Amino acid sequence: MTSRTTGETGESGERDGRRPVRVMVVDDHPMWRDAVARDLAEAGFEVVATAGDGPQAVRRARATGPDVLILDLNLPGLPGVEVCRQLVGSGSGSGAASAPRVLVLSASGEHADVLEAVKSGATGYLVKSASTEELLEAVRRTAAGDPVFTPGLAGLVLGEYRRLAGRSGPGKPDEPAAPRLTERETEVLRLVAKGLSYKQIAERLVISHRTVQNHVQNTLGKLQLHNRVELVRYAIERGLDDA
Repeated sequence: MTSRTTGETGESGERDGRRPVRVMVVDDHPMWRDAVARDLAEAGFEVVATAGDGPQAVRRARATGPDVLILDLNLPGLPGVEVCRQLVGSGSGSGAASAPRVLVLSASGEHADVLEAVKSGATGYLVKSASTEELLEAVRRTAAGDPVFTPGLAGLVLGEYRRLAGRSGPGKPDEPAAPRLTERETEVLRLVAKGLSYKQIAERLVISHRTVQNHVQNTLGKLQLHNRVELVRYAIERGLDDA
């Protein structure tokens, strides 16, 4: 990170205007981990835990139930992608209502690392050369369910989903019928597939940000999907990004 902001507690770190977004920072470098946690706390986020290795990250995330897990990939004991897979795949465990959303913060911008992180359940991927302002915005967007990627990586992820969709082919005869979505839910889903943020979708459809979130949550429930990244893949498999 290259700079620091003073942060506005009433704006930066709030979740839906009710309480601070609860975050956990996982990195094996103590100075980096502490600096990220300090920047988040100063911006109004609630840092509920930190961890320096993979097994510790899994235990503490399950114990504290953060909204957003900021995760390095290169961890001792258990790789970051496996930490993500265990937490997102199985839920965050005791006392927590749902799995955390995972924002990978890594020194690597390698395409293979990005795709592996997304496949393991990460909502976003940011490289460590990002500024503090970019990190804070990424955490806010991740908490809201937006997929967040360092510039240049979003196209890579969407391209991979299109490739997989083309290889598997939608509409197989033995597939169960897709759940019925409302016209507005389908419209929002189409814009999600095109990579628009909630704010951009709200502006395009002249509705509130909260209404967009509600439509996305309803759609996730109907389709039995876990996060917006899975929703993008679902939409691309059905060609909605080209509609």
